[in-house]
Amino acid sequence: MACTDDIINVAGHRLSTGAMEEVLAGHPDVAECAVVGIADQLKGQLPCGFVVLKREPDEVERELVALMRQEIGPVAAFKIEVSVDRLLMMRSGKILRATMRQIADGEEFRMPATIDDPGVLDEIADAIRARGISRKG
Repeated sequence: MACTDDIINVAGHRLSTGAMEEVLAGHPDVAECAVVGIADQLKGQLPCGFVVLKREPDEVERELVALMRQEIGPVAAFKIEVSVDRLLMMRSGKILRATMRQIADGEEFRMPATIDDPGVLDEIADAIRARGISRKG
């Protein structure tokens, strides 16, 4: 967990994305997950959870928000869950969290050379736009 554990600043509180991922991964309907901090004018950063679900996302988002509130606390301000079919990964299996954050923040990014499937970039961008959190068009 140490190499994937980023610290984000949410309204002056330093929070571990690794701890948040552990909470999300503990939900029985979550197959894979990644948490990144996306830019927010008011709070600095907000945690955004990208999840690959084992079933339809009907009530899962509400359950994940409640679970995060119970385990980490309301200070986490976790309210953004983005359901995706696949996470952005390198061929080695490492999740490209920085690139996912750059897509969500509308920043320019370089296509990683060792990306497993470049089509996932568009899937992630489409899922972010569908949730209305994209900082660019």
